[in-house]
Amino acid sequence: MKVNLLDLDRAAMQGWFASIGENPFRARQVLRWIHQRGAQDFDAMTDIAKSLRTRLAEDAELRAPAIVGDSTSADGTRKWLLKVDRANAVDSVYIPETGRGTLCISSQAGCTLDCSFCSTGKQGFNRNLSTAEIVSQLWIANRLLGRKQGAARPITNVVLMGMGEPMLNLDEVLAAARRLPDVGITHRRTTISTVGWLPGLTRFVDEIDMPIRLALSLHAADGELRSQIMPVNDRFPLRAVVDECRRHFALTRRRVFVEYVMLAGVNDSRADARALASLLGHEGFKVNLIPYNPTGMYDGSDRDHIARFREELEHAHVPVTVRLTRGRDIEAACGQLAAAPKSRRVKRPTPRTA
Repeated sequence: MKVNLLDLDRAAMQGWFASIGENPFRARQVLRWIHQRGAQDFDAMTDIAKSLRTRLAEDAELRAPAIVGDSTSADGTRKWLLKVDRANAVDSVYIPETGRGTLCISSQAGCTLDCSFCSTGKQGFNRNLSTAEIVSQLWIANRLLGRKQGAARPITNVVLMGMGEPMLNLDEVLAAARRLPDVGITHRRTTISTVGWLPGLTRFVDEIDMPIRLALSLHAADGELRSQIMPVNDRFPLRAVVDECRRHFALTRRRVFVEYVMLAGVNDSRADARALASLLGHEGFKVNLIPYNPTGMYDGSDRDHIARFREELEHAHVPVTVRLTRGRDIEAACGQLAAAPKSRRVKRPTPRTA
C-alpha cells in the first residue's frame, strides 16, 4: 500500500525518506509544499527532482477525507462536510473575523456524551478520528480558502470544538496538536475543549507539554441542573472537573476558557450567574457566554438576560465575554454540528425562576 504522507509528522516523514534512500531534509520540502503551498499532487512540487517526484507518485499519496458538502453563511462563515469513510462524515467550520480566522475541527464522528443542547449528541457515536483525519481538516480548509502571495494566512487559530469529545480521543488529538506548527498554527493559537471527561482531562493536565489552551463546556454551576443538561456530570461531578481545570491553571498560568450556553429559563438567572462566579472565582478562568443556537430543544436567552448575567459576573470580577453567533443559517454555529442526526428523546430540564 502507498504511504499516506498526511499520516506522518516531521520525524516520521524524515524516517520514511531515509528508508527509501533519500536525504531526510526532503521531509521539510515536502511538508512545506503540502501544508504551506497546498499542493494536491507531487508534480506540483517543482523544486524537487523529477525522479523523486516519480518515486513519490509510485510509493506515496495525499489521501484526505472527501468533501461532500460546502456551504457559506451570510456572515462569511463556511462549513465543510467531510466524508472520512463509507459510513461517516464530520463537519469543519471556518469563522473569519477582523485580524484572525478560526477553524473549528472535529475529533470524533459523532459523540457518545449526549449533551441535551447539542445536535452532535443526537446522532450518536460512530468512531474516533485518526491523527491524519484531524490534521487533514486544516489541510483541506487551507487549500480551499487559498492564500494570495504575501497575504496573511486565512486561518490563524484552531479550536477542537467540533464534533466529538477530544478527551475521549486524546492520543490522536495530542498527536494532531503536535503537528499543527508544521501546518502553520502555533500551539498558543490552538484550543482543546472538553465537557469534563475527567480521566482524559487529568491526563491532559499531567502530560501536556505544549502551550495550548484548554476550554471547558460548563453550562451550569449547579450539579443537579448540569446533570439534566449534560449527563456526563452524573459520572464526573462538576467540582471535581473544575478543580482539575484549576490545577491546570496553577501548573501553566494559562486561563481556562469556560463555555456557557445561555438557555432561557434554565441557566440564565442572576442567581445562576452568582453561583457561577462563586464556583470559578476571579482567577484562572474566563467565561464565554454563548447565545443558544436552535437545535430543537430549548429557547435561547434574550439580550437582556444575557446582559444581566454578564453584569453579575463582572461585578464579581470574573472575566467574561459574549460570543457573537456565527454561521447559524447554515447550521454551523456552536451546538449545531451533526453529519447525520438521529432522533433521540431527551428530558427537558425544569424551567427555573429568573
